[in-house]
Amino acid sequence: MKDLIATIKIQVNQKIYVKDPETSLLGKKIIQESILLIDTIGFENFTFKKLGEKIQSNESSIYRYFENKHKLMLYLSSWYWSWMEYKLFFATNNIADPFEKLKKAITIVTEKIEDDTATKHINQSVLNKIIISEFTKTLLTKEVDEENKEGFFLIYKRVINRIIDLIIAVNPEYPFSKSLASNIIEGALHQHFLKNHLKTITSCNQQISPTDFYIHLVTTVLKNN
Repeated sequence: MKDLIATIKIQVNQKIYVKDPETSLLGKKIIQESILLIDTIGFENFTFKKLGEKIQSNESSIYRYFENKHKLMLYLSSWYWSWMEYKLFFATNNIADPFEKLKKAITIVTEKIEDDTATKHINQSVLNKIIISEFTKTLLTKEVDEENKEGFFLIYKRVINRIIDLIIAVNPEYPFSKSLASNIIEGALHQHFLKNHLKTITSCNQQISPTDFYIHLVTTVLKNN
């Protein structure tokens, strides 16, 4: 599966960037080092000036690729969800049983991510940590409605819609498939965050993963309704 994903170009809405960072060595370096820097200092403390110092390039060169750091974060999250969409497709495509397919999909979107080395300039494991801590900041803004109209969250919504379809395939009578699917996606990020930082308010720990929780939840909900 890694080899297949490596041959596919991850698609990101062209309106998010000024110049596609995948088209140059500098662009790829901006993406690579921004992931590492955000993971180290957090998105609030992250600036293009600091990134420029890290990559030994003028701050202005970064603005040739991204209008601001919010757009850069939108790019990183869009890349992540597009990569996740491909993982979902390849991992579930040959599974016939609807419930087994759903459980596999839940595993993919809720498990701890390891770097697959398919894209050398993007460490998926570190990017996953950023998505856990920072993704909601791309949504909780005054511009969310306008950015949604521009299609900035289309890939994210496609991932959720794929889970919705799998839930319906298991139990077409269940009335809350959309809410359940979006809760699985975003809730898993929150459970990972709690497990890492606020351990006393989650049942997830070293032995119980968010994947365990959501598979149990979906099994209980869909099999009893």
